[in-house]
Amino acid sequence: MDKVILAQELSLAYSTDESIISKANFSVNSGDFVFITGASGSGKSTLLKSFFGALKPESGSLIVGGVEVNKITNAKLGFLRRHIGIVFQDYKLVKEWTIEKNVALPLIINGYAKDVSDIQVEKLLNHVKLSHKVGKYPPELSGGEQQRVAMARALAHNPILILADEPTGNLDNYSSKLIWNLLEGANSQLKATVLVVTHHIPDDLSVDYKHFNIEHGSIYEIC
Repeated sequence: MDKVILAQELSLAYSTDESIISKANFSVNSGDFVFITGASGSGKSTLLKSFFGALKPESGSLIVGGVEVNKITNAKLGFLRRHIGIVFQDYKLVKEWTIEKNVALPLIINGYAKDVSDIQVEKLLNHVKLSHKVGKYPPELSGGEQQRVAMARALAHNPILILADEPTGNLDNYSSKLIWNLLEGANSQLKATVLVVTHHIPDDLSVDYKHFNIEHGSIYEIC
């Protein structure tokens, strides 16, 4: 099975004083659904940042989607990010854009024709149950609705890897359930590899998953 992520002796740090992740060895296969847990400040979000090139390794090796992050060029970084969908806890939507344009952003970056993009956006907004909000701007939506827009954006370009950082941390039960269903569907139906940073793994998931925990800079798998 192809490895989407391969870390060998991986260390991550924001300064040379102290590593947040130290000499970690792990891999994620194509099609895996993975949870990353750990106490606040343990390095969960830091690890996620390294997967999309926002933080380069201090030492060791990290390969994501066949790209060696240690030696990544701007061109390779663009290539990597065109194959990744990212869902942040604070949504990171463009407030001055309609929800349709927000969802279309990855399609614009990837050079899709406007008619193709419009069809995909319409389909995704229906998929996340927001067709009735067409023409609205993010500040006009609830937090749960904004996260559903962010989820649609992450799915827009059919990514091979979806990274979600506490995607349901601030949401009501309805929106939380919908986000989990969308992530499960992306994994089981679209065959996307999904990595979720979270404090709590839901009890009612219908997918098999891996569970990595971070403690004192070390990453280990919980079986």
